[in-house]
Amino acid sequence: MKYVTIQELSNIIRHNLWKIPHDIDLVVGVPRSGMLPASMIALYLNTNLGDIDSLLEGRHFALGRTRQHMMKRQDIKKVLVVDDSVNTGKSIIGAKDALNPIASKYEFVYLTPITTSRSKELVDIYLEIIDDARIFEWNLFHHDSLKHACFDLDGVFCCDPKIDDDGEQYIHFLKTAEPLFIPTAPINTIITCRLEKYRKQTEAWLSKYDINYQRLIMLNMPTKAERIKWGRHGEYKAEYYKKSECTLFVESSYQQALTIAQISHKDVFCIETNSIINIPSVPQKTKEKLKIIIPNFVLKIYRKFIKL
Repeated sequence: MKYVTIQELSNIIRHNLWKIPHDIDLVVGVPRSGMLPASMIALYLNTNLGDIDSLLEGRHFALGRTRQHMMKRQDIKKVLVVDDSVNTGKSIIGAKDALNPIASKYEFVYLTPITTSRSKELVDIYLEIIDDARIFEWNLFHHDSLKHACFDLDGVFCCDPKIDDDGEQYIHFLKTAEPLFIPTAPINTIITCRLEKYRKQTEAWLSKYDINYQRLIMLNMPTKAERIKWGRHGEYKAEYYKKSECTLFVESSYQQALTIAQISHKDVFCIETNSIINIPSVPQKTKEKLKIIIPNFVLKIYRKFIKL
């Protein structure tokens, strides 16, 4: 799986500015994800920024102090419509349909930083092709694919507890922990090293923040001391993940993420490093090598045959 960070999105735009017309009067983002690259592009071009609804409703567009004057709506001729990516094409086609009633008033240019080979014809300008399965930093916790994902809890949904006395202070934390990353899409499994005896408080907190999950797996040990002595936190999560049909694990700790990836040979997203970790099994590595070696081998035989 290809994971694209906000930094990488910025680099894609910056390195491909030469592809973007510099006579754009207005950059329009396709809400919501399209507003992120639209903002970046508008800043680079030092031009107006808006959204589809604002354009359709005739509202004015706010400008910063770096703009010399407020461009009048009647002076806006060329509009760049931006979405963050194009895959199925539903979003960009929806944007075109929405803007169709005013298509005679403006020259619309459609752009996406990221597309697939099969979808590139849906836009006028694309900056990079990614055909592999991909997920983006800006919508990781709101993506439909989370229905096939396992999640760690502490360090993901909330910060790790500062005090774990296996008693009243820890129970207070479980009830009052401030949220960190809250998924808005349904997820498959939460697997945590919290002790089973704290299930009631944990389920209440998850319900409070409307976290939709299929199952919650907790560590069935009586005390924190026994959990620390046991110490197989990463292995415990990895063994479940490996046997499951899930295709992504979201883990807070880099060391545990590495262990999970080594055992499962599946994608693991690490909060600590903001990256995907994947360690292929030996058969997978062999297949990847053969993809390179076999074509070269066949080519050599073919060249010898031609010489003969």
